[in-house]
Amino acid sequence: MKRFLFGALALLLTVSASHALDAASVPKQKQTRLGKYLSAQEASDFVAKHPKDSLFLDVRTPSEVVFLGMPSETDANVPYMLEPAIPVFDQQKHTLKLEPNPDFIPEVRKRLSAKGLTSDSPIVLICRSGDRSAASANLLSEAGFKNVYTVVEGFEGDLASDGPHAGQRAVNGWKNSGMAWSYKLDKAKMYRVDN
Repeated sequence: MKRFLFGALALLLTVSASHALDAASVPKQKQTRLGKYLSAQEASDFVAKHPKDSLFLDVRTPSEVVFLGMPSETDANVPYMLEPAIPVFDQQKHTLKLEPNPDFIPEVRKRLSAKGLTSDSPIVLICRSGDRSAASANLLSEAGFKNVYTVVEGFEGDLASDGPHAGQRAVNGWKNSGMAWSYKLDKAKMYRVDN
């Protein structure tokens, strides 16, 4: 038991020391109650260093994962939001609406348990651009999770404000930073897949 507690404490100190993003530099919509942030590079480094002691979740919708790919190191796709059975158009955002995933917290607990981890273990969340990972980190915080980190840049990164890629997600992010990812998906990592 002492060895487990010492290992957990060492891991938490490593995570704390590894994230250099200052909370004041994180845009308001990407801030979380816990204030634990990682860049794409920091997340990749941390997960590579602690693959058995942490849980790395992609919280995007299954459709996003299918069409845009997924970080190779991800333990699972556990969507924070889902597409409704009948699409509904959001006039204000000019996109299709999403609805909260009622299974989000139970599925996170299931994925933790499958790795032999607890709700005190570090959890790293990634979404498209950092907004939904922040919202899902807040939801997990409300459920009692204390070590939830969000990848502020997301999988696709932020929108370029000028230049030849203005309006495109071409700034920072997992893909733009050269982190490992693939279109080839692992069935065991996918959310609720039938045989």
